[in-house]
Amino acid sequence: MHTVVVGTSGVTASDVLAVARGGARVELSDEAVTALAAAREIVDALAAKPEPVYGVSTGFGALATRHISPELRARLQRNIVRSHAAGMGPRVEREVVRALMFLRLKTVCSGRTGVRPEVAQTMADVLNAGITPVVHEYGSLGCSGDLAPLSHCALTLMGEGDAEGPDGVVRPAADLLAEHGIQPVELREKEGLALLNGTDGMLGMLVMALADLDALYRSADVTAALTLEGLLGTDKVLAPELHAIRPHPGQAASAANMLAVLKGSQLTGHHQDGAPRVQDAYSVRCAPQVAGAGRDTLAHARLVAERELAAAVDNPVVLPDGRVESNGNFHGAPVAYVLDFLAIAAADLGSIAERRTDRLLDKNRSHGLPPFLADDAGVDSGLMIAQYTQAALVSEMKRLAVPASADSIPSSAMQEDHVSMGWSAARKLRTAVDDLTRIIAIELYAAARAVELREGLAPAPASRAVIDAARAAGVAGPGPDRFLAPDLAAADAFVRDGRLVAAAETVTGPLQ
Repeated sequence: MHTVVVGTSGVTASDVLAVARGGARVELSDEAVTALAAAREIVDALAAKPEPVYGVSTGFGALATRHISPELRARLQRNIVRSHAAGMGPRVEREVVRALMFLRLKTVCSGRTGVRPEVAQTMADVLNAGITPVVHEYGSLGCSGDLAPLSHCALTLMGEGDAEGPDGVVRPAADLLAEHGIQPVELREKEGLALLNGTDGMLGMLVMALADLDALYRSADVTAALTLEGLLGTDKVLAPELHAIRPHPGQAASAANMLAVLKGSQLTGHHQDGAPRVQDAYSVRCAPQVAGAGRDTLAHARLVAERELAAAVDNPVVLPDGRVESNGNFHGAPVAYVLDFLAIAAADLGSIAERRTDRLLDKNRSHGLPPFLADDAGVDSGLMIAQYTQAALVSEMKRLAVPASADSIPSSAMQEDHVSMGWSAARKLRTAVDDLTRIIAIELYAAARAVELREGLAPAPASRAVIDAARAAGVAGPGPDRFLAPDLAAADAFVRDGRLVAAAETVTGPLQ
């Protein structure tokens, strides 16, 4: 099994995906263990002094003015975990919780939190045992980080609350720890606070969304190319020299992908014969511009994620010179903004894909295709309602594009009076990514049928490879009306698991 070693300098996106989705094992580097022990010595020294230090010998948030006596500090750390584990609503997905736990471990191993090495090792042991704390949908305002979700994870380390075992069954955490020989932790000064004070949930969801959207943007380039063929559009607008004079890298990449898919097509450009068009509609002609802008948004979000993956987010933090200082680095604004940006870009990509699908189905705009791509229009409705479904998904994506990060709501007796709402931005982006997958699947379904209805003209070899692979995957071709939902589900799976892009790449080679 793949193993990810956590050191003091952060982790990579591929590390997060390996642990969250691939079940990779986690190990602590010797460097991390040394840094953990050194930072703990600093915290222990401060705890022994009479002067109050935030997070070590005081309360938290609006209660930070109270000095806590030594005999109450272990109770204080237990209590912050118990009281902050106040989430409600549906359970959060297993991959999100694993990313959340792994990223908190990443910060702990930085040596900037003051957590003991044995606590960090217990975090790794829980991940390696396949134990997943029960974390709920609601409870995080994205400041101070993802408090409630992380608290539910810390609760499991203490042997309290519920967790899901490797068999998928939810049971008491104490039982699961005992079965795997894991001793519950007894938290000491600062450790409870350090386990729940970070942006790890929103960051984990950002990393996974980036991976998913990277694949979906390539998928969208392929389906846009298929639609262009189905509409007998022109590929001249994809010429590299046209995109070079507006040098956005994402736009050039999308145009190059479409051009690669369309290479060798007999369908492009035939609109000039008999029914002249000076140029194609925006949804076809401007496909690289819209998808390209989204790709450039992805690039910016990836830069933010890389910076955050290298960060040590906690409050207070242990500095290299031995100081323990309060700070505001837990604020989720950098992550929240890009999560919202991605939802906006994804909504627009879904919107333009739906407009192309509608054009394929409208006999007045499809340049010779049957109404709704029906076998016997009037007797058959064809793909009429598939487009309704696509339109409903687009409408939801537009609602999900409303920024969460602009909706701060104060808390903690006005001590935490401006919050990021990054967790909420991440949760709605996950829904948007699911919706976009379905929208692209419906465009694929319609475009493939349209191409096959163009008798006597051969599609591009890459298009043919995509259509053949889709048919083999249970995505039905033209014909009389049939129960459509299973076909659309097959198309969704074909896009979701990467077979769409893989089929095109058997001809084109790797797409950008």
